[in-house]
Amino acid sequence: MINDQTSIVAEVRRRLQAATFSKLSTGDWKTDALARTVHFRRRLLRQAVILGLLVAMLWWVEIVDAVMLQGGLDHFGVQPRTLGGLQAIVVAPWLHAGFGHLLANTVPLVVLGWLVMLRRTTDFFVVALAAALVSGLGIWLFGGPHTIHLGISGVIFGLLGYLLARGYFEHSALSIALAVMAIFLYGGMLWGVLPLQQGVSWQGHLFGFAGGVAIAYWLDRQRRVRTRHVTQQAAPGGSSQ
Repeated sequence: MINDQTSIVAEVRRRLQAATFSKLSTGDWKTDALARTVHFRRRLLRQAVILGLLVAMLWWVEIVDAVMLQGGLDHFGVQPRTLGGLQAIVVAPWLHAGFGHLLANTVPLVVLGWLVMLRRTTDFFVVALAAALVSGLGIWLFGGPHTIHLGISGVIFGLLGYLLARGYFEHSALSIALAVMAIFLYGGMLWGVLPLQQGVSWQGHLFGFAGGVAIAYWLDRQRRVRTRHVTQQAAPGGSSQ
């Protein structure tokens, strides 16, 4: 019985890894190791390009706003419970209240974004989009009247929430290590989800964090479904369809 379970687990791992490494396998371990190293370097390069382009776009928008528009774009942030504010949910993350605000967001965006990308680059896009939308909707519903909220900090809190929640839900060595690294580097940010500082959009932080947690839960559920399916396929007498 134990041998059967061991063989099933081994088969599950083999099938899950096959999708990633099948194209890289040549049969020779030295060639395979070199191919996987090259593949990993290319992934890192793609991730650096993605994050670099995102940061460049944020800074370009802020430079144009400061130099040419004298801060005119700041009025396009999310204004709670207004029609224009609802439409601004997709725009507000690209806007910042000055270079100091943007600089404070740039470093954690890059660091946490890269930690999210380490396993799958696409996770970053899913988490960032979900955090931006949930953060914006939370601000629109619960933000203070006659206020304007802007900045990508809601996305940053979503990335942090995702990393912490993924470590909790998955219990894998990698996810826990990344969660510990995130809390070590940016655990102090968690105070930002509370209404402790005037002029800080704590609603955006709170709902962005919640969006990241929700996506971590959803992706973990998807992973468990895939794993269960492969386990059933690998089990003796399992369906091959």
